[in-house]
Amino acid sequence: MESVKFAVNGTERSLEVEPRTLLVHALRDELRLTGTNIGCDSSSCGACTVLVDGQSAKSCTMFAVQADGADITTIEGVADADGKMHPMQQAFHEHHALQCGYCTPGMVMAAISLVEEYPELDDHSVRHGLEGNLCRCTGYQNIVNAVLAVAGSGSATPIRPYQSGQGE
Repeated sequence: MESVKFAVNGTERSLEVEPRTLLVHALRDELRLTGTNIGCDSSSCGACTVLVDGQSAKSCTMFAVQADGADITTIEGVADADGKMHPMQQAFHEHHALQCGYCTPGMVMAAISLVEEYPELDDHSVRHGLEGNLCRCTGYQNIVNAVLAVAGSGSATPIRPYQSGQGE
């Protein structure tokens, strides 16, 4: 067993995991953060996307020990403490950018990262930026519309890495 420590949604967490434990399983099984979905176990679908130190990462192909010392944000950590949705979540709601909802947590996390990294986006660049996240219900145009709404509004609300004293 290996000891790992990381901040998850602003809370310091310590776990004992087998070295081969995937981050997605540590999040879902050990920390009970089940908003991070498992879709393909091969990084093809993006349902497991989380932010690791502010960058989108597919947690089904990352070992928990690789995240030791990192700041991890899951879909459970993007809304305000009072429950107000993140602008990207709100845009997905307003633009009907979900159907069955299975891809939505990973898609939202990837979209947040995309807008933070590239605030000037167009239809093509959103499609290119999210090509590693699949929607089996083919709701892509509404997803693109939601991402563009946030990118164009300047309200992407960056997810800040955890700092001591925050969330305690």
